[in-house]
Amino acid sequence: MEELKQLNELKPRKKFNVRALAQGAIIAAVYALLTVFLAPISSGLIQCRVSEAMSVLPYFTFSAVPGLFIGCLIANLLVGASIYDVLFGSLATLIAAYITYAMRKHVTKYLAPLPSVIVNAVVVGWLLTYVYQVGVSYWVATGYVAIGQAIACFVLGIPLMKLLEPFRDKLFGEVR
Repeated sequence: MEELKQLNELKPRKKFNVRALAQGAIIAAVYALLTVFLAPISSGLIQCRVSEAMSVLPYFTFSAVPGLFIGCLIANLLVGASIYDVLFGSLATLIAAYITYAMRKHVTKYLAPLPSVIVNAVVVGWLLTYVYQVGVSYWVATGYVAIGQAIACFVLGIPLMKLLEPFRDKLFGEVR
């Protein structure tokens, strides 16, 4: 019975509404725009996808989970990524965003970027090694991606989180 209670705590509590849809759409648009605008540093073996700073947003709202996924999907399509990258890279963002949302009540906010760093390093490292065949081992590719993700998610994401936190109720309207 306790497990069922814990599982129910992970589910989003708010029903679908226009505000949530708008938040997700804005997050998707900003993510895609940043990725495409900064395309030269957003992809490749050595990358820092600045838009991944937004990976902290699921800490504030569930709307960020589909928003980040759709934004990543659109960005990957627009930058001409392989179909594997479009599919698996976007799914990695979705999984990381959901984990961030699910853990928000259980860990300090300073760990909010961690799922994005780990999941994307593992998945994108695999894509770079086996799909794009960048000429380095899986672990080297994973390490490079992890470093770029850590810069985007921790160095840029934590200040973004601190900037948004005073406006949390007005922007996201959710109680933690």
